[in-house]
Amino acid sequence: MGRQGRLVIPAALRRLLGFEEGDKLVAREEAGRLVLEKPEAIKQKLKARFAQIPKNRSLVDELIAERRQAARKEETE
Repeated sequence: MGRQGRLVIPAALRRLLGFEEGDKLVAREEAGRLVLEKPEAIKQKLKARFAQIPKNRSLVDELIAERRQAARKEETE
């Protein structure tokens, strides 16, 4: 690692991962490790994770209902 915190990814590893000059990467910490991913890879994982949810089910509506219920509960306490 350089003085300014820059990392150099070896060319062979960049080729293996499909990283090219100019690519945008998302950096995150996972269990004490640095993970670098392309935004497209993250989108694909999310789509696969939620693919089994029926089209007529709204997770947003469910979340809003849960939050409203929790707020009503807090008001009565």
